[in-house]
Parts: sequence; structure tokens; C-alpha cells
Amino acid sequence: MIDQDFLLTTPTAKWLYHDVAKEMPIIDYHNHLDPQEIYEDKNYRSITDVWLGGDHYKWRAMRAAGIEEDKITGQADEKAKFDAFAETMPMLFGNQLLHWTQLELKRFFGINAFLSPDTADEIYDRTNEMLSSDAMKPRSILQDQNVKFLGTTDDPVDDLKYHKLLAEDDTFNIQVSPSFRPDKAIGIEQRDYVEWLEKLEAAVGRTIDSYDGYLEAMYERISFFNDMGCRASDHGINEMFYQKATKADVSEIFARVLAGETVSETEAEQFKTYTLVQFAKKYNEYGWVMQLHIGPMRNNNSRMFELAGPDSGFDSINDKLVAEPLSRFLDEIDFSGELPKTVLYTLNPRDNIIMATMAGNFQGGSPGKVQFGTAWWFNDNYDGMLDQMKTLANAGAFKTFIGMLTDSRSLLSFARHEYFRRILCELLGWWAEQGMVPYDEALLKAYVEDICYYNAKDYFGLE
Repeated sequence: MIDQDFLLTTPTAKWLYHDVAKEMPIIDYHNHLDPQEIYEDKNYRSITDVWLGGDHYKWRAMRAAGIEEDKITGQADEKAKFDAFAETMPMLFGNQLLHWTQLELKRFFGINAFLSPDTADEIYDRTNEMLSSDAMKPRSILQDQNVKFLGTTDDPVDDLKYHKLLAEDDTFNIQVSPSFRPDKAIGIEQRDYVEWLEKLEAAVGRTIDSYDGYLEAMYERISFFNDMGCRASDHGINEMFYQKATKADVSEIFARVLAGETVSETEAEQFKTYTLVQFAKKYNEYGWVMQLHIGPMRNNNSRMFELAGPDSGFDSINDKLVAEPLSRFLDEIDFSGELPKTVLYTLNPRDNIIMATMAGNFQGGSPGKVQFGTAWWFNDNYDGMLDQMKTLANAGAFKTFIGMLTDSRSLLSFARHEYFRRILCELLGWWAEQGMVPYDEALLKAYVEDICYYNAKDYFGLE
């Protein structure tokens, strides 16, 4: 199924992929990889461990196929879980998981066979045998994939121990940088917020008894992350918010939470708005990129949340209106000239054109300063990627696009960059052969090189 021209249907697309995109290095600027896993560089226990251990994409598909939970997040043995996924695969025509799975089998294990109950035993044995070799340790996988930069996702209270150890390791030449993810820091309405504040106190070594003290502590953590090579923040926003507030307002709200009181939804949004504006201005001082991931509806199944916990495949797409609060939020930061480079991701494809046109309101100073980010989560499939790129091209300057990321917890997911690059080359090749863009080989080549690598390299300020 995965032949050399997979997804490529025109001569121009084939040329652009094979001669230009295929060998470009990878910058994966947003993922959920574990730096400890990379530093320790141990062999994976099994294909189930590396493939199914934390992949909620696969878990959702398996549930839809009727697999019992014990073989998904439960206590079934690894072979039983793998067989359950193999049973699911023939049901996934049209799902990007089918393409991703077959790409990973082909690229990492040289396996051409389609995963199904008929091939499960052979594939399980062969992949596990190969995973025991040095060539399939985490660092070898990264080097084989020509990865140059990884941006992980990290809480402000993390000690970043393994980022530091990797940076000090002269035998390892891939930059693994933290990304500042302060969702818990601004989630003042959460029941465990004061418990998280205690972790912040431990991180800065002092008591936090006021909003000023909190803000000072967070600035210290931003500075620490910057010293550890951080190039970006990341924010998971279920519903975009904007509620105007003064520092006095949020100081009072913070004090009430410290006293054990609850706050209203409006007060929580006032706190988040004012605080995130202050963070954004600090990001700008350090030259960071601010990433806003907007639009999930999380933990929809309360029964399964109690059983499996968060991030287990029970999130879906939100439909809250985003344009006005996002505009007001960006405008407040931009008004003082302190808006950092910003990437806008939407989980709801309904909002693609909103994000693309919103980005156009706040450009200037660098190419594509505000980006409409790549197709994300439920959208990083063939149709979703095409739609995101076409929408961006329709509303902005496509050549400034910073391209693909994995948003993944698995090192085998770097095959998704190949998937994206094939789709990119197919789109550009089709445009060129239809006469919709100039058939200028040098310019087409530059588009591919920039979107696959150079734009992200420049945008994140990488050496």
C-alpha cells in the first residue's frame, strides 16, 4: 500500500517530494515526548509499549470497533492489546490512523504487509525483535529521522532535569527544548489550584501570599525556562476567553482563592485574561512564540473519566464562538506593541477561515508573525491538512507557513511529517500543473523547503 508515490498523483508532486521534501530535516516544535525517555535511551519493551501505551487516537478507534476497555487501557497483556488493534485496523478505511500505522511499519520496520488479524502474529514478533536492537532506541530513531529540534510540553513547576542533562550530553546533537505550558497556573477555578500553587512555591523556594508574589514567581519560571532553551509557550484553551479586568480586580480574586473561596466563571476569565496578557508580554521580551490551541471539549464521558482519567480519548470538538474574544485578547497585547509571534490552532474546522483571517489582522515585523497553525488533532488527516493549507493560502501568504508538528507522545510518530510533506507536495504539484500558480521550479522548490523546515527554523529562532 505504501509505495514510493503514495498520495502523489502528478509528476510535479513526485518531483517535489522525492527530490526536495523527502530529505529535509525535521523541526517538531510541539509534541508531548518525554525527555527522560530520550535521555535514558532504553529499548522499548514491545511494539505495544511504544504504539499503544498512551495513544488516545488509537484508543478511540478501538472503542469504535467494539474492543473492550480491558484491551485498551485495562490490564490485558500486551499481545492481547496489540491483537485488538490489529482487529481494528481493517475497519479504518478513511481514517488517518490507517495511513500512519502503515507508514510507521514501512519506515521503521520495513514491513509492507497490512496489519490485520491475519498478519498480527508475524508483525508482532518481527517488530519486537527489531525493537530490541540499538537502532530502535530513542536517540537512534531521532537521528535516523533527521530530527534537529524538539519542543516538548512542560508545566512551569517542572525542574527540566532531563532537558538539562540532554543539553550537557556532548554525544547527542539534537536540541530538546521545553515549552512553557501554564494551563494549571491560570486555572484558578480548578479544585486543585491551591495544591498546584504549593508546587510553584516549592519551585521558587518561598511562600506566595499575593497576586504580585504569584506574578513574580511565574516570571522567575519563565526566565528559568528561557535559560533552559525554551523557544515557545503553549496554551490549551477549551473556550477562548476575554474579560477585561484591572490588576486590583485579579489581586482580589487571587486572595479569595487563597482564602478557600470559590470564584465565578466571569471572575475566573478575568483572572485568566489579565494574567495571560502579562505572560504574553513577557514572552515577547524573550523572543518566544506563543501557541494557542483552541477548541477541545474535554472529558465528555464522566463514567469513563472515573475509570481511565484525562487524555484517554474522551475529548471532542467544541463549538463555542471564538472570533470576538480572540480578537480582543490579541488586540490588547498588540496595542502596546508587545504581541509575540503567535500560532493559532483550532480544533473546530468550522473556524479555519476565522483563524486564517484573524492572523492577518496582526502581521508585521517578520514574515507570518501570527500564524494559522497546522491541522490539529481531529483534523490532521488527508482532508483536514488540505483544507487547512488551502484556507491559509486563500487568506494569507502561504510561503510563510511554518508547517507540521506531531503533537504526539510516540517517537514513531515522526512518520507524520512524511505524511504532511506528501500532501503538501501533492497540493503544490496540482496547482502548478493546473496553471493555478507559475510553473517555476526554483520557486516551487523554495516553497517546499521553507514550509518543511526553514520557516520554522527562522520563526523559532533556532541556530
